[in-house]
Amino acid sequence: MVWQPEIDELNQRRELARQMGGEAGIARQRKRGKLTVRERIEAICDPGSFREIGGLAGSATYEGDKLVAFTPANTVIGTSRLDGRRVVLNAGDFTVRGGAADAAVGNKGGYAQRMACEWRLPYVRLLDAAGGSVRTFEQIGRTYIPVSSSTPGIERLLCTVPVVSAVLGSVAGLPAVEACLSHFSLMVKDISQVFPGGPPVVKAALGYDITKEELGDERSQIYEAGVIDNLADSEADAFRMIRRFLSYLPANVWQLPPRGEVPGDPQRREEALLSAIPRQKRRPYDPYAILGYVLDPDSLFEIAPLYGRSRITALARVNGYPVGVMAHNPQFLGSSMDMAAGQKVIRFLQLCDTFHLPMVYFADEPGFMVGLEAQKQGILRGGAKMICTTYRTRMPWISIVIRQLYGVAGQCHDRPGGMFKRVAWPSAHWGSMHIEGGATAAYRREIEAAPDPEAARRDIEARLQAIASPFRTAEAFNIEDIIDPRETRPLLCDFVETAQDVLRTQLGPSAAPYQP
Repeated sequence: MVWQPEIDELNQRRELARQMGGEAGIARQRKRGKLTVRERIEAICDPGSFREIGGLAGSATYEGDKLVAFTPANTVIGTSRLDGRRVVLNAGDFTVRGGAADAAVGNKGGYAQRMACEWRLPYVRLLDAAGGSVRTFEQIGRTYIPVSSSTPGIERLLCTVPVVSAVLGSVAGLPAVEACLSHFSLMVKDISQVFPGGPPVVKAALGYDITKEELGDERSQIYEAGVIDNLADSEADAFRMIRRFLSYLPANVWQLPPRGEVPGDPQRREEALLSAIPRQKRRPYDPYAILGYVLDPDSLFEIAPLYGRSRITALARVNGYPVGVMAHNPQFLGSSMDMAAGQKVIRFLQLCDTFHLPMVYFADEPGFMVGLEAQKQGILRGGAKMICTTYRTRMPWISIVIRQLYGVAGQCHDRPGGMFKRVAWPSAHWGSMHIEGGATAAYRREIEAAPDPEAARRDIEARLQAIASPFRTAEAFNIEDIIDPRETRPLLCDFVETAQDVLRTQLGPSAAPYQP
């Protein structure tokens, strides 16, 4: 019992740390409908698996050599397990000085970030923190140049391990940027807002009043800007999303994604696929139904479902193997690629390429979005970036052309090198331009000179439609194969199985660094 006094002090300090910002701070947190940092850790982690690091860091008050008061650091870090998989966890404590970034003790966030990188473990941030505070100026007796000790190295981290950020309160400044410095981000309805500067900063800079909800909740940050990927209904729902997202990915780029449970028959042929695409070209269809017929049951996990909605991006499984999935959604913009969809796709391609997920693409691309609004948003430069990102990827890629491929955007189904496969359904059609509209441009003089220009236009379009059969393209070996739609799942299972040997040769960081 020689060291019992020190053990008693250790236990006392641990107990003080568990009190977080005190009763008043905890009461304010709960009044806002939010869990405390300790409750969040308990909710997201496997029971008993959290191993805290730096739990004794904080600000202490002494009388002589006796500890009389202790305020813990406003960041809680440690290792834990999520569904059995070890991760590094970094959680902000808003009850201590609003989680202010410049009130942190000992750069615990930077330590956790470096640990995730060096130990090659997924990194999970639970963000509930403000940025810097002018209160710090008075405490240290000076101002300071804004340099964060946790930002350097983030570029390496993003190329090494999966990084997840959950916005769980009003998050501003550096923590708001950290929400974007991730592979997957989410926020919680009714309690989350994210912005570089809050309403007081906006008032001082621009002179108008705005609420934190108007400024930074899901309406602007998910639906409009796409700054945050997914919206959770509750904190519990957010923690489920985090665990599920990580389940598709390896712990680091030197590992393959883990194979899950193998469901049913990989040779399953769904009769409904024969009628999935309407014969009328302008009629929409349900892309989620098609995905449900060919992917493993209940395996689809959509990324950014509320932004860039003309394109679906999702993680899923094929015969147990994790894959990336892209599909067009004709119920939004006729499935055309606008700037929002393009930005979403670029990030998704980088995610899949970084973590060795084969790409499964159900192509129905009518082309880049046209019109004045698309022009103002810079659709041409966005399209150029889309092409370059597609061509830089190296993961195995299979494209199933289910309806259309037109224009420059239609080229983005292709990958000129590496393991690539392309097939089409009989419903497919393609070209440099759509026949409707393209005929008017190419045959303008002939149409204008005709006695009945409208009849002439219809006749020309009919002639062109007559030679637009995908079978004529297959005769020229311009499409590798046309398949019965019911053959799609067996084909995918075979392709993804074969891809595993190629993926093993690609382990390690991608040649193209991840750009958030």
